[in-house]
Amino acid sequence: MKQIQSRQYLSFFPMGLLPLFFLFTACSDSSVDSTLNSPDTIFYQNARLIVGNGQVIEQASFSVVNGQFLMVTSSEELQVAETAMRVDLSGMTVMPAIVDAHTHLSITREGIRTDLERRAHQGVTATLSLGADGLTAPIEMRDEVIVGTATYLSAGRGITAPEPGRTEVPHWVTNEAEARLAVTEEAARNVDFIKIWVDDRNGQYEKLSPELYRAIIDEAHQHDLKVAAHIFMLEDAKELLSSGIDIFAHGVRDQDIDAEFIELVKAHPDVVLIANLPNRGVPTNLDWMRNFMTEEMWNEIQASNIERPQAQAFFSIQARNLVRLSAIGMPIVLGTDGNTFWASHIEMEDMVAAGMTAADVLVAATGRAAELLGLDQLGTIEAGKRADFIVLDANPLVDITHTRRIVDVYLRGDRLL
Repeated sequence: MKQIQSRQYLSFFPMGLLPLFFLFTACSDSSVDSTLNSPDTIFYQNARLIVGNGQVIEQASFSVVNGQFLMVTSSEELQVAETAMRVDLSGMTVMPAIVDAHTHLSITREGIRTDLERRAHQGVTATLSLGADGLTAPIEMRDEVIVGTATYLSAGRGITAPEPGRTEVPHWVTNEAEARLAVTEEAARNVDFIKIWVDDRNGQYEKLSPELYRAIIDEAHQHDLKVAAHIFMLEDAKELLSSGIDIFAHGVRDQDIDAEFIELVKAHPDVVLIANLPNRGVPTNLDWMRNFMTEEMWNEIQASNIERPQAQAFFSIQARNLVRLSAIGMPIVLGTDGNTFWASHIEMEDMVAAGMTAADVLVAATGRAAELLGLDQLGTIEAGKRADFIVLDANPLVDITHTRRIVDVYLRGDRLL
């Protein structure tokens, strides 16, 4: 599944009986003396470490025990006994595993498991299926720990105005009572978020009205649930901001945002944007995907890998909007929509192409995405957090496409084979 054949970096040494002493400095720069006795502790040394919160340690070492990061430090401050179990990552870059905040996964147990396994091998540690999980979808899988798979979150069935001819999975609501009942039913399923669609689908349907989505937002907040809105038009984004929305599942797509919208965003600093950029409409190098595709899939993707001026114009609107919002400090998070397991790497490339820095994109895809989804054990490489990380043979801060140059993926401290 991975672009580069995994290499065996572990060097095993006989474990001594004497205690292992070392001095380490955590990412907060506080120095602590500590003694380790566990023979299960593994030390990873000499990597460039992208922490996931904007910090980078050029020569870093960290230890993992029982599936958690035990310590993180610069390599020069680490003293390890010769008998310790070590992994030499000289020349490698380590980053947190990726968090994808907007997908639409399969709706069967077998399909979901396959989706989560495939994402794990692309370095994705968690994903939110946003609003298309009907009553038969086994969202109870969220509570299961399945080795070698990404963590699964679900927004259950989303809520929209009636859209005859489209999917009937979402709740169709026409009045406030129905709107509040839809939220109550999803809260009873213990969903992670509420999803709404505020879109007339190119004039085909009546949009979910402000009166109804205000009721949905109010009811969701009473159940301690955040609401994510699918949007298209600037006017709807403005009204949603004024109505207490928590998350935009897409950016504004019909036109460039204006000064009024910028001021509304500044007045609501906790509202998060899941960038979810469209295809850029320009040919790109897709060779990195060849090894995990069927011949049919590969030919189909290559056939669409062409110049498309209309797609370029559509991308440009959203790219300009994304960069303006990022520049004023709006929290930006990675999301890919759909069910393409390699899409997070393409989305990161698109976000940089839009004008964000690689450093900001990596935070959007790790620490900030984990924070949005309430996954406080994921997203950053820090002591006490779950040891989910990616080993790369190149630096994505220099070229964001280097996130695809995966040597190894570790989930809960275990190396995926």
